Amino acid sequence: MRKTIIAALLAVAGFLGTAHAETATYNIDPTHTYVTFEVTHFGTSTNRGRFDKKEGTVVLDLAAQSGKVDLTIDSRSITTGLAAFDQHLQTADFFDSVKYPTAKFTADKISFHGEKISEVKGELTLLGKTKPVLLKATNFNCYMNPIIKHEVCGGDFETTIQRTQWGMNWGLDYGVPDTVKLVIQVEAVKQ
Repeated sequence: MRKTIIAALLAVAGFLGTAHAETATYNIDPTHTYVTFEVTHFGTSTNRGRFDKKEGTVVLDLAAQSGKVDLTIDSRSITTGLAAFDQHLQTADFFDSVKYPTAKFTADKISFHGEKISEVKGELTLLGKTKPVLLKATNFNCYMNPIIKHEVCGGDFETTIQRTQWGMNWGLDYGVPDTVKLVIQVEAVKQ
C-alpha cells in the first residue's frame, strides 16, 4: 500500500513537472486580430478606427501562468470608414505613418485569475516613444479549432491611454480629447 501511494505521488509530481514546462508559441492570426481605437467626437458620438495589418507572436505557459507578447501594427493600415479621415490620421498630426510605419506592443508580464489571463503589462512604442501600457482582459479562452486542427488561444483586451504621452497633440485646443480607448481582439494559433 505504501509503495502504491509513493508511486502515485511520483507519477503526479512527474505530470506536474511536465505540465509546468509546457511553453508554447502562438502566431497571431491577422484575420481574427484587430486593434481598435475609440475617441469621443466633441462629447457627442464616438469615432472608431482599426488597424487591418498586424503580425506577431504570443508565448504562453498556461501551467506556469506566464508568457509574453510581441505585436507589430502597420500604422498605414488604419481604417475608419472615411478615406479622408484615414489619410489625416496617417499624417504628422497623428501617426506620422511615413516616418513611423509601425507601432509595437511588447509584454512579458501576464497575470492570471485562475486559469484565465486577467491582464497584460507591457510597453507600447508609437511615434518613436515607448511607454508602459496595462491591458485588462475582458475575455480569454483556448480551444482546439475544429477547422484548422490547431490549438487557438485568444481574448478581448482593453485599456485607456493619453495620446499626448507619445507626442500626439493635434486638436487638443479644438476639443479633440487626449483620452483614447484601445480595444484589442486577438486570436493566435499554436505553432
